[in-house]
Amino acid sequence: MFEDEDEKKLEEFEERTGVRFNDKKLLRQAFIHRSYVNENRSRRLKHNERLEFLGDAVLELVVTNYLFNRYPEKTEGDLTALRSALVNTSSLFATAKELSLNELLYLSRGESRDEGRAREYILANVVEALIGAVYLDKGFSEAEIFVEKFILKRVEEIVKGKLWIDAKSYFQEKAQEMVGETPAYKVIEEEGPDHNKVFTSGVYLKEELIASGDGKSKQEAEQKAAEKALEKKSWK
Repeated sequence: MFEDEDEKKLEEFEERTGVRFNDKKLLRQAFIHRSYVNENRSRRLKHNERLEFLGDAVLELVVTNYLFNRYPEKTEGDLTALRSALVNTSSLFATAKELSLNELLYLSRGESRDEGRAREYILANVVEALIGAVYLDKGFSEAEIFVEKFILKRVEEIVKGKLWIDAKSYFQEKAQEMVGETPAYKVIEEEGPDHNKVFTSGVYLKEELIASGDGKSKQEAEQKAAEKALEKKSWK
């Protein structure tokens, strides 16, 4: 059903990560996008969305537990912001690039031609699906090790660079200080099915669109818009 080259790529992935799967079908499923299944219905394949759902929950628990114990002095709000910085699309996409996950994807012909922002979301979702697959195949402890090895290693960089600070709050503070205005946010566009939407939100000062950002939730899109607005205004 699958080429020998596909099997070789999966073996190389296992070598890179140090995770040896008992169920190779489960590992492969983590890389199968819904569009590929829809284009190859006769093969009766399973896409990765259920694994993504599970992996998202495992990832959040591992990161929450780590941050709670690592930073006993930080408030609930700070811990929430730190967690968001670690599990957002940009962070997970960075992990996907590091692990060369793009070459392992099974996409429809149409999806495979799109190398833009949509591909970043697909790859971020694959990271979550992989975590779900590791959890099912190897248990929670191995999933925790995977998250620590490939995602939590960025926590010091994020803390040192203050990348976790809430961009929306900071942009509001600077906007009120510099121009006497309170920013407003509006959803500009929604793409994708209900279970996997991508939102584009704009941040405005009065009627002027300052910047826009994309995210898997409205909150993430607004954060991205605020980050870009801070850069555009040189208020970093």
